[in-house]
Amino acid sequence: YLLDKSDKYDSRDVERLQQDDKWVENYLIWRHDVVDDTLKMIDESFQWRKEYTVNDLTESVLPKWLFESGALFLHGYDKEGYKLFWFKVKLHVRDQKQQLEKKKLVAFWLEHYAKRDHGKPLTVVFDMAETGISHIDLDFVRFIVNCFTDYYPNFLTKIVIFEMPWIMNAAFKIVKGWLGPDAISMLKFTNKSDVQEYISGEYLPPHMGGTDSFKYSYPPLVDDDFQTPLCENGPITSEDEHESKEEIDTDAKETGDLNEEQNLNQKKMNSVEQISKSEENDKTEFKPKNAKKALTTFKGPLLHISPAEELYFGSKETGEKKCLIVLTNVTKNIVAFKVRTTAPEKYRVKPSNSSCEPGTSLDIIVSLHGGFAASLQDRFLIMAAEMDQSSGSGVPELAQFWKEVPRTKVMEHRLRCHVIESSKPSTLTLKENALHIPAKTNEDLHMQLTHLLQINKRLQEQIDRCLWFQQLSVVLSLLSVIIVAFCFYLAYTQRS
Repeated sequence: YLLDKSDKYDSRDVERLQQDDKWVENYLIWRHDVVDDTLKMIDESFQWRKEYTVNDLTESVLPKWLFESGALFLHGYDKEGYKLFWFKVKLHVRDQKQQLEKKKLVAFWLEHYAKRDHGKPLTVVFDMAETGISHIDLDFVRFIVNCFTDYYPNFLTKIVIFEMPWIMNAAFKIVKGWLGPDAISMLKFTNKSDVQEYISGEYLPPHMGGTDSFKYSYPPLVDDDFQTPLCENGPITSEDEHESKEEIDTDAKETGDLNEEQNLNQKKMNSVEQISKSEENDKTEFKPKNAKKALTTFKGPLLHISPAEELYFGSKETGEKKCLIVLTNVTKNIVAFKVRTTAPEKYRVKPSNSSCEPGTSLDIIVSLHGGFAASLQDRFLIMAAEMDQSSGSGVPELAQFWKEVPRTKVMEHRLRCHVIESSKPSTLTLKENALHIPAKTNEDLHMQLTHLLQINKRLQEQIDRCLWFQQLSVVLSLLSVIIVAFCFYLAYTQRS
């Protein structure tokens, strides 16, 4: 393929294919490990990527009105922690003159997210409220379907269709014909009463029965809902003292049956216990108990970041409320960094806005406020940029530096949250923790299940072939017996 069609591919895609095993694996998974089908998909997607100049799609090359329309955008997460890709169908207007630009907008968003979150799959939401025949554009819908079935491998978790008008049923039967069996199984038809089976109310707008007050606007481009700073220089006072106060207040509310004097005594006792714990933590250099050195490391051009993908927190039962991020400066200059999050009200980071000397490592402690629990939807963004040797590394200098540094010189890396639910881990979990192996994510389990199903399918095919050969052997054996019997019969008749 490469030799015959090298002029039809973007050299950057070819280079990535040769270096990115995860990308190749996604193509294989999406085509059920059938190599010929995988090669065909890579060939088609690479030609499409070059035709649409996917690697060069930026905000500047697309018309501003496309972004301003608000018909397509990324926002929020489903209940499994997958990003939501919204299609506001009522805002789409059929126009053949604008069709190519609209298709490039879809490609822009998909590529924007794929590069930013390392190809983590998406959940697509078709919001069809207040739509009718005038909004049906089968050519555009087919392009969107092709993006997920032919061009972006293993990039789709489910398609949530909200309030599809009955008048569109005939058109959708045509769309189903374009979808393969795998994609059809991902379709989820919903309305206001059942959409929260897949998406929680906090990420649903009011007309879908949710409480999300988010209103899309442009500019700026929606940046995954990250907010900064969490706490510009880390907590000013002891985190444990803050937690003890919050826990005391919670206890006071829950023990309303006790009199006021008993509550005050309980507060004092809790405060003493928490302060003693705080002193013990300080003596052990404030290392959280679940702050394990992860086996995986993201190797960026400025910083190596460990863990590479996920921060592991416990549920309220397990009590694991702190995680460790290790940054290693791999440049010859000072690297400034800061941490952003989608849930600043939940987390404290120490330090959250600082710098790292050349060749050194720095530990960042991420802790939950008392009373809060981590969620699969929570994300962290680490931003880093090189500083001149002459630049200072104090708070004023860092603040000025982040105002002036060009966006193109900023390295970004995202981390997801993983919640360990079990309060009584099994022997296997204990062994994994002892070996510092993180628990498996939903995505890992999904991939393993997919792999097992593929193996099962291959075994079933082998069994079917064996049965076919067995039946053929039986038929041939019967024919042989009949022929031999017939020969004996002829011989006998000739003698007689």
